[in-house]
Amino acid sequence: MYLYNSATHKKEPFVTHTPGHVEMYTCGPTVYHFAHIGNLRSYIMEDVLEKFLRYEGLDVNRVMNITDVGHLTGDSDEGEDKMLKGARREHKTVMEIAQFYTDAFFDDCRKLNIKTPDVVQPATGLIPEFITMVQGLLDKGYAYLAGGNVYFDTSKLARYHIFFDHDEEDLQVGVREGVEEDTNKRNKNDFVLWFTKSKFEDQALKWDSPWGVGYPGWHIECSAISLKYNGEYLDIHCGGVDNAFPHHTNEIAQSESYLGHPWCPHWFHVHHLNTTSGKMSKSSGEFLTVQVLMDRGYDPMAYRYFCLQGHYRKNLTFSWEALDNAQVAYNKLIARLAALRTEGKDVDEELLAERLGRFKKFIGDDLNTSMGLTCVYDMLKAKTSDATKLKAIAAMDEVLGLRLLSRAQAKREENARAAAAAKAAKTSGDGMTILGEGDEEIDELCRRRAEAKKARNFEEADSIRAQLRDRGIELTDVPGGVKWRRV
Repeated sequence: MYLYNSATHKKEPFVTHTPGHVEMYTCGPTVYHFAHIGNLRSYIMEDVLEKFLRYEGLDVNRVMNITDVGHLTGDSDEGEDKMLKGARREHKTVMEIAQFYTDAFFDDCRKLNIKTPDVVQPATGLIPEFITMVQGLLDKGYAYLAGGNVYFDTSKLARYHIFFDHDEEDLQVGVREGVEEDTNKRNKNDFVLWFTKSKFEDQALKWDSPWGVGYPGWHIECSAISLKYNGEYLDIHCGGVDNAFPHHTNEIAQSESYLGHPWCPHWFHVHHLNTTSGKMSKSSGEFLTVQVLMDRGYDPMAYRYFCLQGHYRKNLTFSWEALDNAQVAYNKLIARLAALRTEGKDVDEELLAERLGRFKKFIGDDLNTSMGLTCVYDMLKAKTSDATKLKAIAAMDEVLGLRLLSRAQAKREENARAAAAAKAAKTSGDGMTILGEGDEEIDELCRRRAEAKKARNFEEADSIRAQLRDRGIELTDVPGGVKWRRV
C-alpha cells in the first residue's frame, strides 16, 4: 500500500514496525459540542483506511483519545478551555457536557458506519500517565518551570517544524485568536505541558501534581495515551489537517524527546470540508451536523458516499445540491443491487479475483476512494452472474462501508411487501378497496365495518374495530377504503 506521508511530503510504501501488525492512532473529538460534518469527514476517511488495512489481512490496533480537559480555544496555549466554554453555554457541569457529547459523537459514528476504535480513552482518565511523562521531560532537560507552569523547550530540538508543506491557512486554524502572548515562554514555539495557574479562576477540573494543583496541556494527552496503548513505536497517526500544527508538531517533539528514539514514521492528514462561504467550523456558530442532514431527509450513508467521491488530501466543497446528487446516486445504486438475484451460486472466481485486484490497487494507491466507487459500478455492468457481482461488491463494501448489501436486501423486502399489498388489494361491489394480506374473514369484517360507518352505526363500527384489534389486526382508513395488517 502507498500512502502520502505528511512527515516526508511524499507518497511512499506503508511499512510497519512489526510485520503484519499496525499500531494506529487517531485524534478524537473535543467533546464540548456536536461534531460537525467536516469533523466527521476525517473520521470517515480514517475509517476507510482502517478497514482497508484489515481487508489486506493486517492486525490493527487503533487507539483514539477523547479530549475532555485542557484544549484551549486557541488550539495552542491561548484562549479559554473549550470544555468550560461548553459547560457555561449549557449551564451544566464539564463532565455532564463531556458525557453528553461523547455519546452524541459515537451515535453519529454509528449512523455513518464508522467503526469504534479498539481503545477509546478520555483524557481525564489518564492524569497519572500525563504527570509521569511531564516529569520525564523535565528530568531529561526538555522542559522547564516558569510562572508556575511546565513548558516544553523547543530550542532543544534539532528540528521542530515537520509539516511545512501544508498551507499556513491549513496549519494555523486555531492560532488566529488574537490573544496575548505568554511571557513565561522562553521561545515563541514553546508550549505548556502542565498548567498550575489556571487562566480562569473557575477552571473546573484540577489535579494534584509535583508542581502544584492544575491540569494538563492539550498536546501531552495524545502522546501519553498512545504510549500506553500503542507502545513506544506508533506506525501511523491520523487527524484533520488543522491538527498538523501545533498539535501534531508538539506531539512529535515531546514524544521523541521523552522516548529518545523516532516515534511515528507515518502521518495521515485529511483536508477540510468547505462550504461555498469557507471552511466549516464551530467558532462561526453555524455548522452542520448529521442530525441536521437527517432532519432534512438525507440518509447518513449519502453523506458518506459524498465524501468517498473526493480524495482525502483535497478540500471538499459541500453544497445541498451536491448532497442531493449523492443521495440520488446512492439510492439508484441500492435499487440496482436490489434487482440482482440472490439465489444464484455460480461465481466466476477468475473474474472475481481480477476485479478485486483492481479495487485493491486503487484503494492501495493513497486511498483513491472515488475509483473504488467506480469499481463497484463497473462490477454491476460486468457480463457475469449476479452471484459474482454480489460477492465482489460485498468485498468492496467491507472497505467502503456503505452498507450496500444490507440496504439492498431491505429494498428487496420493501418491494416484496409492496407487491404483496398490491396483490392482496380487493375491490368490493360498491367500489370499496381493501388492502390486506388476503384473509377473506378479515376482509369481510372490514366491509361490514365500512357499511356500519356508512349507515352512521358507529357503535357497531367501533365494535368491529375492537374485535379486530383483539385479534392483533390494525386498521388504517385510506381514501376509498381501508388497509389492515397484523401487528
